[in-house]
Amino acid sequence: MGLALKGMDISAIYSSPLKRALETAQAIARYHPLTVQIEPDLREMEVGDLEGVPIVQLTANFGQFLLNWREGKGSEKLPGGESIIELADRVWTVMEKIKGSQDNGNVVVVSHFFTCVAAICKALGWPITTIERLRVQNGSISIIEFDNVKARMVSLGDICHLKED
Repeated sequence: MGLALKGMDISAIYSSPLKRALETAQAIARYHPLTVQIEPDLREMEVGDLEGVPIVQLTANFGQFLLNWREGKGSEKLPGGESIIELADRVWTVMEKIKGSQDNGNVVVVSHFFTCVAAICKALGWPITTIERLRVQNGSISIIEFDNVKARMVSLGDICHLKED
């Protein structure tokens, strides 16, 4: 990831405190005279009782809940965790803070799947249930351009830099 963004003019790098995101942010920072700024609210969705549960057991133990959650409007809380709406609000608060402190320039935000797709939905004014229709892979790059009026999706889940020659 660091090499993919090596030539980009970056004014700030923000990261989730979780290990993989922070390591990725530090790899990007190696090519820029910047310190990674850790934002705790960029961490992944709090999944509560589902943390560490193997996929096979999810359907057996939480099948009906997951079906209701997936078909819901995002307000259903994961058992012992948070709802997608709560996640989106948490993440958007950080994004607004970042936007407010970075008037110009390219800002890199390194985070996790649900955090990223929730931020994309909020930025573009899409219903939070749209996350079901978005796919981004680990290590992918999504770019949103902000101006004074609205946000524009420039790229979503670009993985060209991950392809082998």
